[in-house]
Amino acid sequence: MADEPTLDPVQLGAYFSLIEVSSLLRHAVEQQLKEAGDLSYVQFQLLATLGDAPSGSRRMTELADGVVYSRSGLTYQAGLLEQAGLVTRAPAEDDERSVVVTLTDAGRERLAAVFPGHVEVIQRLLLAPLTAEQIEALAGLLAPVRDHVRAVPPRSAAPRRRRTAEG
Repeated sequence: MADEPTLDPVQLGAYFSLIEVSSLLRHAVEQQLKEAGDLSYVQFQLLATLGDAPSGSRRMTELADGVVYSRSGLTYQAGLLEQAGLVTRAPAEDDERSVVVTLTDAGRERLAAVFPGHVEVIQRLLLAPLTAEQIEALAGLLAPVRDHVRAVPPRSAAPRRRRTAEG
C-alpha cells in the first residue's frame, strides 16, 4: 500500500479546481454556441480551426488530432456541418484516401455570428477575475501541461486489441 501513488491536498485541490473550472466554462460556452449559432462545441472547434487555416481547408486527420475527438465522431460532426452547408468534404487531390474539409461562406458567416458571444463568455467567466499578469501566468502554467498530455499518443493511434474467441 505504501508504494501506491498519492496526491497531497494542494495537488488534489489544484486538480479538482481545474476540472470544475473546465466543466463550468465548457457548459457556458456550449450554451452560448447552441443559442447563437445552433452549434455544438466540437462543431465550433471544427469551424474555428478551418477559419484559422489560410486556405480554409484541412485534412480530416489534422482536424481529428487538433480537436481531440474520435475520428468516427469527427466524421459524423463534419457530416452534420456539410448537411447544414457550413463545410464541404472532398477527396484530397494528392491522396484519394484522405478527405479535405473546407469552410464555406455560410460557415464563415456562422462563425462571425457566434464569435462575439463566445469571446464575451470567455472574458466574463475565465478572464474577468484575473489580472493581466495572472492570465499570463495561467497560460504559462497550462501550456507545458497541455504539451505533455498531447505527447501521449491518442487512443485512436493505439493498436487495436484482437478479439479472442472468448471476448
